[in-house]
Amino acid sequence: MDKTWAEVTCEIPAAMVDLLADFLVELSGNGVSIDNLELDTFSLDTMDEAPVKTVRAYFTPDDELEGKLAALNRFIQEHAPACGDAAPAPPTVTTLREEDWATGWRQHFAPTRIGQKLVIKPTWEPFSPEPGDLVIELDPGMAFGTGTHPTTRLCLEALEKLGTAGDVLDVGTGSGILAMAAVKLGAQRVVGTDIDPDAVAVARENCALNGVIAELVTTPLADIPGQFTVVLANILAEDLVRMAADLTAKVASGGFLILSGILVERESYVIDGFASTGLTLAETTREGEWSCLLYRAGQ
Repeated sequence: MDKTWAEVTCEIPAAMVDLLADFLVELSGNGVSIDNLELDTFSLDTMDEAPVKTVRAYFTPDDELEGKLAALNRFIQEHAPACGDAAPAPPTVTTLREEDWATGWRQHFAPTRIGQKLVIKPTWEPFSPEPGDLVIELDPGMAFGTGTHPTTRLCLEALEKLGTAGDVLDVGTGSGILAMAAVKLGAQRVVGTDIDPDAVAVARENCALNGVIAELVTTPLADIPGQFTVVLANILAEDLVRMAADLTAKVASGGFLILSGILVERESYVIDGFASTGLTLAETTREGEWSCLLYRAGQ
């Protein structure tokens, strides 16, 4: 029997989109979409500037759903007035089959060039590579990450600029896109970890599809042995700060830590959270409302 999901749709002021998206990711533990564009699945460049946006989140339809919907409605009613709308409509709920959720967004995902060499292409789209291209075929399935959302793209660009001759750790690997890119760019060993076993399963399938060898695990960060030349973490700002000590501990002497998934308005929060780690902030890159921080460990 196919698994079902509760798709919760919120019509909210455009100024509230990022605030609500962060809240929904934490509340649902699953994907979030904006105006039918899957977050971290494809470019947001085509989004219009309508005053009202549609934000969707996906919940397991269990006994806890009613309480989560109540918490969501309270959150919207509390924050909407400051964003220009005193009384948005209550969220609506639609039941979806897993297949509908997993495949409905595919029409928006096209081959995308990132940096100088990397090309991300969906498995179902034709593409003619140029000499020197490093092509990654991808079927994200239920996992985050096709490389075209700014948070992932900033990570990929930083990774390409650094080069990856050593070992790489990808924290929150999702679809495995960063892990696969690290292997393609020459890393000797790549470990990808994610708390979601479904994401790890998707990442393994994608690695197999691309002939890439990476160690993909659900092992908690603190329990992963050794240190790495490059550590990548493309997750929420709050989680980055919470994991600051464990992330820093995995960076080898002279190595690098790439942090993404950070809204520009939360940039200083993350920088403050890493101020006591002993790492040096080497570079800050931004795209739109997103920021990527590159740290370096001392020799």
